[in-house]
Amino acid sequence: MYDVVLLSLAEGQGSGGACGDECGGCAPATACAPRVPVLKCADALTAAGARVETITAGSDQEIDEVIARFDGPARPDGLTWPDADSKLRLVVASATDGQLRAVVRRLVRRYAPPPSKRPDDLRAGRTVPDLPPLAILPLDASNTTDLAAQLGLPRTPEAVAAAVMSGSVRRLDLLRNDGGSVTVDGALVGGMDDDGRAVPWRGRVEVDDAVLSNGDDPILACAIGNSAGYAEFAGLRMLADGDAVDGQVEVAVAVPTIVKQRFRGSKMRVEVRRARGRAVSVLPRDGEIQFLDDGVGGAMSRKRSWWTEAGAWAVYAS
Repeated sequence: MYDVVLLSLAEGQGSGGACGDECGGCAPATACAPRVPVLKCADALTAAGARVETITAGSDQEIDEVIARFDGPARPDGLTWPDADSKLRLVVASATDGQLRAVVRRLVRRYAPPPSKRPDDLRAGRTVPDLPPLAILPLDASNTTDLAAQLGLPRTPEAVAAAVMSGSVRRLDLLRNDGGSVTVDGALVGGMDDDGRAVPWRGRVEVDDAVLSNGDDPILACAIGNSAGYAEFAGLRMLADGDAVDGQVEVAVAVPTIVKQRFRGSKMRVEVRRARGRAVSVLPRDGEIQFLDDGVGGAMSRKRSWWTEAGAWAVYAS
């Protein structure tokens, strides 16, 4: 017999809108009724013998209250650590990858130890322990490009319930960044004008020891992929092969170049430079740059770094 928490987020939570990632001002959870896929998944879980609780969180605090149920026994070092033997299971009902990211971000916030208290049992190359697995319940059936679809995960409420009850877990890479957040799919650095055209920007882009741009080139876009969702930009193939389990991040920059043609003047083409590695940094050269991270919009004017946490989070898969 399993206890299952079916967690939904209130409208606006995890969207990067007025509330942002530190949302505390959304409508109270009591004002939000569970959506049909949530009810169907709860019925399927109950029919399979699980005890199900549905929760709609309208703030980070309410997400944290759910996550705290996965805490393990007290440790001699005083760290809060997930219970590897927990019988509680989590289903995250998400309308967007940004909502999924909001939950994973709170998992990292709870269980990542301070650098000064890094324990001996933390895996090499990681800053977080193995996070508790979760199931993804897509709320938008028409979205065929979300992370669940890219990973080939169950999409119907009944299939998600079956995966939770079977307990088959797939561990995935996670990108952390020095802005205090995480990335489950990918990020796209660069903005558009009112006509939908890319606005060139300049910045230094490094992947481990490889320099994709030293800051002199005009960059149309920079794609940072943990999976395959950010492979294309304006019809241009950016990432060659996003992979959420290889322990690396794939990065590409699109740079316009002038090609001289004999007897025909010159024309512009777009050069795509690619690299793979453990970490990537983007240092804007001229002011603020817009970006999308798991579909959540933001802006940066200082150096931002992402690094890979191999196998840090996990999903229930059929």
